[in-house]
Amino acid sequence: MTESEFIKALKDHSEKAYGQLIDDFQQKVFSTCISFVPNKEDAEDIAQEVFVEVFNSIEKFKGHSKLSTWIYRITTNKCLEFIRKKNTKKRFAFLQSLFRSEIPLDKTMYFTDMDHPGILLENQERSDTLFRAINKLPDAQRVVFTLSKIDGKSYQEISEIIDKSIPSVESLMFRAKKKLQELLGNFYKNEK
Repeated sequence: MTESEFIKALKDHSEKAYGQLIDDFQQKVFSTCISFVPNKEDAEDIAQEVFVEVFNSIEKFKGHSKLSTWIYRITTNKCLEFIRKKNTKKRFAFLQSLFRSEIPLDKTMYFTDMDHPGILLENQERSDTLFRAINKLPDAQRVVFTLSKIDGKSYQEISEIIDKSIPSVESLMFRAKKKLQELLGNFYKNEK
């Protein structure tokens, strides 16, 4: 089935097409959610909201982008809505959610595989610090940084998801890295 046939089936409320949509995108949407909100239960809730939004809005989908791009855009927006509603300092206790939930290993690229309590504590401190710093970025920079560095998306994919040019994405990434260097540099300076 071509993408246009698939979209038509979704617009016709085909149960088979809805099932296929969930099969094709459930893990991808969850992975993006967990990249923004590293708490399994919250990420699952947001992913459910994404599919509800997709089902409710499929009639409005014009096909100016790929279906996957449109779904990622909804996912990113839902994640940002969630973050705005919550106290971000409490939401990103990353290690707690990381080691108490079943996050795929590829989402733990910041950490070693060692279970030594000292290493676990050090990783907790680093991840808490990193996610606090990421949360201080402006939304556009946070989205670009998270999609690129945590979710592994290319600049081309990010450009399509956020509907900005590749040079804009590169500029946002440059500013995000610069701001994170400043934030993290200040943190480590104050720790000495």
